[in-house]
Amino acid sequence: MDRFRMIFQYFQSNSESVMNGICGLLALASVKMYTCFDFSCPCLPWYNMAYGLGIMFVPPVALFLCGLILNRQSLVMLEEWRRPQGRRKKDLAVIRYMCSSIIQRAMVAPVVWILVTLLDGKCLICAFSSSVDPEKFVGFANVSPVQVQQLLAKVPCKDDELMRNNTSRKAVSRYLRCWSQALGWSILLILIIAAFLARWLRPCFNQATLLQARHWSNYIDIEQKIFKETCCEHSRLFAHKCILHFFESMRQEIKLHSFSLPREGGGAEEEEGLLQGITDQDQVNKLLKMWYYEKPPLDVSQATQR
Repeated sequence: MDRFRMIFQYFQSNSESVMNGICGLLALASVKMYTCFDFSCPCLPWYNMAYGLGIMFVPPVALFLCGLILNRQSLVMLEEWRRPQGRRKKDLAVIRYMCSSIIQRAMVAPVVWILVTLLDGKCLICAFSSSVDPEKFVGFANVSPVQVQQLLAKVPCKDDELMRNNTSRKAVSRYLRCWSQALGWSILLILIIAAFLARWLRPCFNQATLLQARHWSNYIDIEQKIFKETCCEHSRLFAHKCILHFFESMRQEIKLHSFSLPREGGGAEEEEGLLQGITDQDQVNKLLKMWYYEKPPLDVSQATQR
């Protein structure tokens, strides 16, 4: 149990590791979804392209949005971008770094889906079977143009009666599958080369700016977490004091039922100290409003002097 608790605390404190794991799970989920998906091309001249391209590009959009939703830093970045200036300046370099990091992670699953569909070839065959030049295939030589379009649209449906004995169906399928796989491998090669160049050329640029952007993006995330934890602790103590004040008139009944009440002295003084003098609703609302509109500057020298 302690080992699982340590692992949970590690992932809770390390948002980058959590997001890398979520991106990997989304990528695996996209592959699993495609393999389990029952692909059924309509085999109609005007619907094949819509169906094939829809299957190729609509799920990646949904996966991209899921990646943005599951990434906690996307909300942190938007809040940092939209917050009032206050007493703390906004660093656009930090916001750009957070935005690029969020988009890169969210694009993993959509890119995997598109690559899988291209390497499989079914979507491209369904979408562009009607666009193939029939003169390249001998099976469509003595057929009227209208019938050619109908036959080409039925190329993805190998069980159709019109295409079951047609010698050119397999040729068209192989032709389109070759183009689809060539496009998929080309995109994969381009992505690998881009990642290689980005990794090996990064030391050639200013590393100090990158370190600063990474540091302050992590700081914004951690600051929000600590502020929420502090608010929860203050809310717990504030509710405790309010409930005790409400039941002040029932102190004898509470003692008879063996409920624990704070003793006079140390415990009460400790709770008062943790409340930091914020003892009513207006003060709490004012504090939260000041935190949003006038965030304190990133300077702890005055607190250290005190």
